[in-house]
Amino acid sequence: MGSVLVVLFPAVRDLCRRRSDLEAELLALRHQVVVLQRRRGARRVQLHRADRVFWVLLSRLWPRWRKALVVVKPETVIAWHRRAFGWYWRWKSRARSVGRPPRPREVIELIRAMRQANPTWGAPRIHGELLKLGIDIGESTVSTYLPTPPRRPPSQGWRAFLHNHLAEMIAIDCAVVPTITGHLLFVFIVLSLARRKVLHVNVTAHPTAAWTAQQMVEALPWTATHRSVIRDRGAIYGKRFRERVAGLGVEEVVIAPRSPWQNGCVERFIGSLRRECLDHVIAIDGRQWLRIVQSYVTYHNRSRTHLSLGKDAPDPQPVQSADAGEIVAVAEVGGLHHRYERRMAA
Repeated sequence: MGSVLVVLFPAVRDLCRRRSDLEAELLALRHQVVVLQRRRGARRVQLHRADRVFWVLLSRLWPRWRKALVVVKPETVIAWHRRAFGWYWRWKSRARSVGRPPRPREVIELIRAMRQANPTWGAPRIHGELLKLGIDIGESTVSTYLPTPPRRPPSQGWRAFLHNHLAEMIAIDCAVVPTITGHLLFVFIVLSLARRKVLHVNVTAHPTAAWTAQQMVEALPWTATHRSVIRDRGAIYGKRFRERVAGLGVEEVVIAPRSPWQNGCVERFIGSLRRECLDHVIAIDGRQWLRIVQSYVTYHNRSRTHLSLGKDAPDPQPVQSADAGEIVAVAEVGGLHHRYERRMAA
């Protein structure tokens, strides 16, 4: 009885199924029989590309293909399907000969040469020049061969800024000097950047905003052409100082924090002042320091040569002829330095 039910149940089930399912299952079984007959004693089933394509298409059209599959695993058919999907899109995305024709190499080099020779020209300007030369090209194509512009316009560095405004700029700073009793004094320096000339110096024990403002008034006459002053962020440049400088028509250029190199000219002068004068002298009080510093400033402006000025002094000195007399040494800064000149014998 059980064997009869085993035979009858599949037959009743097939009668209830659609004819298309039966035909698909029959096609799958017949194909597998052909594949097994092709093996001819080999240990592995030999599958051709057509067999893989058959099962890929059948898995897309027949939902019950897994139950009829025997020769391979269902995961293998899914892998075939993914591989065929990649092949299809590679074929569809292949390079084709249709589209815009490539531009001649000479035209591309001409576009880049125009941009390099004229950095301010954009794509519209270069496109107009090409049209005048009889080159038929689109403006968007010109933009393709231009370099990508920076996100923001380039900013000039401090060296370029100082060079462009050198003649109308001054720099200020303070140097600290000790007295014989150990008290600290402050030397306030006003330096013109045009020829590194010291315009004004003064010494105090208690620098304030009002005091530094008064030093700016003494250093800059009303007929001065200076328009900018470089300074650091010291507390002595307070509200009174800023108001007096604004009244003089001078704009403040404040350097970045902890960046003394941005005020390099006056820092270089302070270094020379220390090496050539302050390190060799001991002063009693501020008045003596002021006399010493003023004598060095006179030597610095009139006699000391500078590399940046072509071996000339801030106050230009004429070149004496070789027959102008004997060479005489003139003591400067209390004998620390000497100035040499030719004088006729008395």
